[in-house]
Amino acid sequence: MPPRLGKLDSKEFAAKYAREILGYKTEPWTLKKAQILNFNHEIDDDLGDDLLPRTMHPSIPAYATFTIVACPESPVGAFSFGEVKIAGRAGVRPRDFVLRSFCDSEAARRELAQRWGYPSTPGQVKLTTRHDRIIGRVAVEGRAVLEMEMLDRDLIAGNDIQYIASMHLARNKEDGQLVLVQVDPEFVFSRAERGRPILRTLDNAAWGDERGRLKLRNPISISYAVADIALPRIRYICDPERPAFQGTTKVAA
Repeated sequence: MPPRLGKLDSKEFAAKYAREILGYKTEPWTLKKAQILNFNHEIDDDLGDDLLPRTMHPSIPAYATFTIVACPESPVGAFSFGEVKIAGRAGVRPRDFVLRSFCDSEAARRELAQRWGYPSTPGQVKLTTRHDRIIGRVAVEGRAVLEMEMLDRDLIAGNDIQYIASMHLARNKEDGQLVLVQVDPEFVFSRAERGRPILRTLDNAAWGDERGRLKLRNPISISYAVADIALPRIRYICDPERPAFQGTTKVAA
């Protein structure tokens, strides 16, 4: 039996959501003291295949990751962003495919898209820390499209957290090519916690799933961290229509 591959129509998806990247020679950024709320949630195995490009293998079991990041410092000032990602593999390596990314700063949206291909679009993003819980919310024109909470906060070690590198579907301005850009940040943790997850709101259509293929099953885990995030030089890009072993190109050492 051949390995399973994603079934997403990348061209159709890109026409709606992909941003333009200005080549692959961006310089690194460091986002100091970023707060990260990260929630993994099982989704329907069969329907989830339709949310991954053909270059990626679906995870077993299938799951989505909801992430909100608040960055108090960056080269363009403070900003926050929220993402919904679908877990999979590119070749043998775990990777998250980003469906959409909402960001509350025009300057950050522009730079994240042009440098790393983030599918960033305007939204209101808020991460609230209380003594008993962490609350994350993403809204579009005041309407919530993602609301989640971490209750029963419990300290853990930073090396207990492992975030997965992300894949961004973008169009390269230099040649018009549609590519998956691999972004693999490095994290230096100053605080890490785990807790009990609650998903209050998820508007599938707002995250690029108009057909209801992101069907939730069981929550898996949630974590909160404070870390310095190093956004790297781009090292690899992939052809979204070919398996990663065949369609991956190295662009930097």
